[in-house]
Amino acid sequence: MSPERLLQSGREYLAQRHVLTYMEDALAQLLEHKDVVEPGNIGKFFSEYFTSVSQGTHILFREFAFVQRTPHNRVSFLRLFWRCFRTVGKNGDLLTMKEYQSLLQMLCPDFPMDLTQKAARIVLMDDAMDCLMSFSDFLYAFQIQFYYSEFLDSAAAIYQDLLTGKTLNTVIVPTSRSATSRQRQPYTESASLDGVEAAQFYQCLENLCERDRHSTCPSVQLIGEILSTAPRLTFYGFLMALSKNIGINQNIGALPEKADLLVDEVLDKELDKIVAQLSASSITAHPPTACPLPSRDITRVASPRKTFATRRRPDLDSDASTEETDDSEN
Repeated sequence: MSPERLLQSGREYLAQRHVLTYMEDALAQLLEHKDVVEPGNIGKFFSEYFTSVSQGTHILFREFAFVQRTPHNRVSFLRLFWRCFRTVGKNGDLLTMKEYQSLLQMLCPDFPMDLTQKAARIVLMDDAMDCLMSFSDFLYAFQIQFYYSEFLDSAAAIYQDLLTGKTLNTVIVPTSRSATSRQRQPYTESASLDGVEAAQFYQCLENLCERDRHSTCPSVQLIGEILSTAPRLTFYGFLMALSKNIGINQNIGALPEKADLLVDEVLDKELDKIVAQLSASSITAHPPTACPLPSRDITRVASPRKTFATRRRPDLDSDASTEETDDSEN
């Protein structure tokens, strides 16, 4: 390989992996904490920083601009959100859109409400935004909305152009930069119940992905498979299909399949160790007395730290879909 080609390959690798982004952030973090980092520990600081990047914990409590900056950051945030609040799904709790927003802001304080609202619309549609959602329904809808946010903004603009009657040759395919500056219209179905031609929509999306190779776009092949199921489709139907597609979920690589969503053996083992250690410490600190105390009923008091009411799903044998979700698919 020629030196020019080798240099070009190196630049492409650095751009693809966003190495310079992390180097700049590491330097910024070092300058921010220069008062507590000793000169002899600078190497250790960089080592710990890139270890956190590798483990996906580097985005915890960071600003939203950094959280969404790279595909790896987005995957890390999705995986962290799933692992931190997996118990919501295990308990069968149903939460509102605002309650999910509160959970997101625990990990990213300035997380924008509009992304959460768009994810809720995929599950509930516009006329039911105050309804409850299961953890699994919200999580998979939120995944595509968060990870593919620029692509979906561009796809929504294309859909609106096709819906207004523009022909394929006159449709302007926006770039991800122009899409982010253009406010996406809420995807209601009142304008057209039968949507647009799937083949025409697919060709526009194919051109979009071709133009924005370095942005986060779904697999063109998977888009084609989704759009080949019917001659026409609505944008809401397209979003629903993306959120439920197993191939899309695998390509993102942040979440397990829906059947394994509430299973995390590694985390469960760690939690079991912590519980065992706490139990052992409690027994050591408070050994049993010779004369046991009289038994009494213990009244459970709700924790003052709980920020929202716990709601039990009515049917634990269901497929983790809310009633509102089922109605929206009919």
